[in-house]
Amino acid sequence: QVQFVESGGGLVEPGGSLRLSCAASGFSLDFYAIAWFRQAPGKEREGVSCFDGNNGNEYYVDSVKGRFTISRDNAKNTVYLQIDSLTPVDTAVYYCATVRDCIMYDQFGYWGQGTQVTVSE
Repeated sequence: QVQFVESGGGLVEPGGSLRLSCAASGFSLDFYAIAWFRQAPGKEREGVSCFDGNNGNEYYVDSVKGRFTISRDNAKNTVYLQIDSLTPVDTAVYYCATVRDCIMYDQFGYWGQGTQVTVSE
């Protein structure tokens, strides 16, 4: 069974950091592009970062460049998102998913349950 399980979210103060994990099961991440998405209250889900398993390239949207870092551990079949210098704007549920490409964030397959990130004093 193909499944994503996201974890690592929580409540942090502005300026804080979190490391989110996306553990995949039922298939190998090796040759897929895996993206992190987020959905803030009242807003549409948006792609924020992507790791292309075919060439090892990393992609970030402008709003998170320099603060978010995506990485992958092949042995654990897990993709991570290190998020630093958090602001209240980053408050959202964060999801990972397979995408057809890291430019359009064209999601396919399954969504996980997401992990909540809340940035507040």
